[in-house]
Amino acid sequence: MFTLRSKDSLISFEGPVIMGIINITPDSFYKGSRNATADEALFKAESMLKEGALILDVGGQSTSPKSKMLTADEESKRVIPVIEAIKKEFPESIVSIDSFYSQVIESAVSAGADIVNDISAGQIDEKILEVTGKAKLPYILMHMRGTPQTMQENTGYTDLVPEIIKFFNEKIEACRAAGITDIIIDPGFGFSKTIAQNFELMNKLEAFKIWDFPLLVGVSRKSMLYKTLNISEDESLNATSVMNTVAVLKGASVLRVHDVKPAAECIKLIRQLHQ
Repeated sequence: MFTLRSKDSLISFEGPVIMGIINITPDSFYKGSRNATADEALFKAESMLKEGALILDVGGQSTSPKSKMLTADEESKRVIPVIEAIKKEFPESIVSIDSFYSQVIESAVSAGADIVNDISAGQIDEKILEVTGKAKLPYILMHMRGTPQTMQENTGYTDLVPEIIKFFNEKIEACRAAGITDIIIDPGFGFSKTIAQNFELMNKLEAFKIWDFPLLVGVSRKSMLYKTLNISEDESLNATSVMNTVAVLKGASVLRVHDVKPAAECIKLIRQLHQ
């Protein structure tokens, strides 16, 4: 169980919990996650909530290395109507905004967003930490080097896990200075890491529990899985379920997934195992 403070309200989770991915993008790496309109996204949100998602992660920007970076205005036009629609239709839902722009975060807060999910840890837009702290929202702090377009040019590490822990120590201090009180740690699977490094990260996942923060794992249908098995993204659901199971057994508090029902089944079976 873990508790987050969002806008002066307490949200308690009987973890592990599921974060459903809602992409308002035409170019996300997994085509099954693409939603072209607010209506499509709303339908996806309803389905995910019914299947057991407790957090809906709304994003308008692809983060694959081949993607083109959108401006804050372009991203806002994609995500804000969706957040507004979800909060209107499902007012009790918990929505995270997946963005590295402070301008988008400000608009998303006004639209009803409850959590900030920033893959850049404030490295693309430094003001995002200040905006998050002022809004009193929990902050998902993820490890990445460079930008989505350059991250795979930045995979050189002397000692992977200690270097990532050092990164988090510095960023946690910056978050505290900005007034952010609740942090979720995301080691950043697939971001600035080779396939071998991703598996090393999973193998040593317990190392990221040292701060006693909730730990988010996002490996859903990622290339570390389908390239290792020589299959496609469409064929990688079973591999995703295997890695999600490993992540939960190693202490993950949040699973960020495209497919909610299989993830919910993983968590239910693990809970039964531990009864």
